[in-house]
Amino acid sequence: MAKEDNVSQSSSQQENTNYQGIHGTKLLGKVKLIFEDTEIELPVFEGTESDKAIDISQLRAMTGLITFDNGFGNTGSCISAITYIDGEQGILRYRGYDIDALARNCTFIEVAYLLLEGKLPTQKELGEFSSYLNEHSLLHEDMTHFFTGFPRKAHPMAILSATIGSLSTFYPELDDAHENFKITTARLLSKVRTIAAFSYKKSQGEPFVYPRHDLSYCANFLNMMFASSIRNYEPTPLLVKALNLVMVLHADHEQNCSTSTVRMVGSGRVNLYAAISSGISALWGPLHGGASQHVLEMLERIRNDDCNYKKYLEMAKDKDDPFRLMGFGHRIYKNYDPRARILKETCDAVLNELKHTDPLVDIAKHLEQTALQDDYFIEKRLYPNIDFYSGLLYRAMGIPLNMMVVMFAIARMPGQIAQWREEALDPNWKIWRPRQIYSGETRREFLPMEKRKE
Repeated sequence: MAKEDNVSQSSSQQENTNYQGIHGTKLLGKVKLIFEDTEIELPVFEGTESDKAIDISQLRAMTGLITFDNGFGNTGSCISAITYIDGEQGILRYRGYDIDALARNCTFIEVAYLLLEGKLPTQKELGEFSSYLNEHSLLHEDMTHFFTGFPRKAHPMAILSATIGSLSTFYPELDDAHENFKITTARLLSKVRTIAAFSYKKSQGEPFVYPRHDLSYCANFLNMMFASSIRNYEPTPLLVKALNLVMVLHADHEQNCSTSTVRMVGSGRVNLYAAISSGISALWGPLHGGASQHVLEMLERIRNDDCNYKKYLEMAKDKDDPFRLMGFGHRIYKNYDPRARILKETCDAVLNELKHTDPLVDIAKHLEQTALQDDYFIEKRLYPNIDFYSGLLYRAMGIPLNMMVVMFAIARMPGQIAQWREEALDPNWKIWRPRQIYSGETRREFLPMEKRKE
């Protein structure tokens, strides 16, 4: 059992130094844990947004016990000053700024700078950062041979992960990313969009389109994707704005699967490129970065079934039916995902300007409207998340299905770099090494081959 226990002021002040510093946490008190004949006290500390945690780092040493938390839903793996989420209230902030304000007023590059440097850039700082991005947008020409070595139908995520990992062989002088952080960051942020666009061109059997120094970050990516020697392409301001917005919304999201992977791999002190490559692989799955693609596939399935969306809502409520309503519910948010609200507006604006009708959008809106009035979804607090509309927006922009998770990977890059660096500079750094509860065989007698029974 556990109960709160006050600590003396002098003891609190002495131990408080363990929780204060660059992260701004503070010691609140202690809890008492009693197990059999052992009684211990564990510190309780608080972050700047009043989220509280019990420090169990000495639990095993003092009691021989470990905690069990399947899926880490109640476990804090780190102390971070980058992103704050309150899933109950539907709040998301980068470095203290509300996501709505950033999405509506900043470009992706401004938000990338914010995540990496901890503050929004001045005009001069933004200009310098943009110059770095332009300067390092080209790939080493030898890297273009990588693309010819992959099968034509290779998934762009496989190409992206492998090629990002190889960057350390082309730029070994930047293995110490902290000494050259701005250059390393700019190189990675800039080249990832070039690699992504080249991987798409490879899948289409088309020649590569190289980056242009006269285009912004998002406009450049769209041009590399859709321009060709026989077709001029000029991205419209609305499409550039929409791409900036959706990438801002995806730029970081606290300790999700792929970001935690980056931090775990990075804890072994591997180079930045290897850690990011691991995060890209983790992002690939259908329950994480690939969810927007699966939303579209679900909507297509409903469309091919006479648009009978009510049937699929009922299937989702049937506990014996394996059907899952993709794009609804979230591990963290128990309210409407704040990113989904913004994205829904942007999707409507793009479709209106392009004068484009999409039956999948109509199905999605019917699903949302009906689900939000259904007692089952209300009781379980299942609301649309960002994946419910991001795929529809990318579809309207002409982004093909197999590139949607790649778009997520590009957008998440600044957040993952910031998380990797924060951990690497943490004076209390430790290599990640979770414990487990063993449930296999107990000690067994070894038998030589001739004594083993069939």
